Amino acid sequence: MIKISAVSYLNTFPFIYGLNHSETENEFEITRDVPAKCAEKIINNQTDIGLIPVAVFPQLPYYKIITDYCIGAVGKVYTVLLLSKIPLNQITKIFLDNESRTSVQLVKVLAKYYWKTEPEWTNIENSKYNDYESVVLIGDKTFTERENYPYVYDLAEEWYKFTSLPFVFACWVANKPIENEFINKLNLLLKNGIDNIENVINEFADQTPSNVDAKKYYTEYISYNFDENKKKGLELFLKLLKTIQ
Repeated sequence: MIKISAVSYLNTFPFIYGLNHSETENEFEITRDVPAKCAEKIINNQTDIGLIPVAVFPQLPYYKIITDYCIGAVGKVYTVLLLSKIPLNQITKIFLDNESRTSVQLVKVLAKYYWKTEPEWTNIENSKYNDYESVVLIGDKTFTERENYPYVYDLAEEWYKFTSLPFVFACWVANKPIENEFINKLNLLLKNGIDNIENVINEFADQTPSNVDAKKYYTEYISYNFDENKKKGLELFLKLLKTIQ
């Protein structure tokens, strides 16, 4: 049985829907994890396929992107944010969300190459996010936490301003060879979820924050197709990532 680790955030629900509605039983099992845990499972060979933060790619002895879909954005993504109580040019210290690896590296790339700043970086110490003057947060908690900060910088939007390219946060990756038959089936399952957004919204209504317009989020902020422009954006990010390690 193939083990699959998928991100537990709202943006992954279309993928989860497709996987849950597979007609083939006992061919794979799914766990839902925060992005950093997905990466850890792939690195430690605890799973075979994962929706993996792209910043982890350089750490993998072997990986292959195996589907036509990703978690990406062309401009604003809405749920990967630098939140601050002061303007960007006054920030000297940024706290970082430990649930993310790609977003942490993205903000460092933007600081170095786009904003031309050199803030101090430190990990979040507790979940009282409003205690922090400037903090990078990802995922569903951003829907409420953004209201506590006067300055909101969407990191995917900042990347697009910097590069004119989409940003890819996570891809479906295998850490070992997977049969083409299963890869084709996986692509179809993921496509089924993306093609049935209304059903996704209904099925996961009880797991969706009440203040979120889920349809708008899925169709206007998250871009799921891993197309050529996203591949170019990913290639550039991985190139720049090497310079901040």
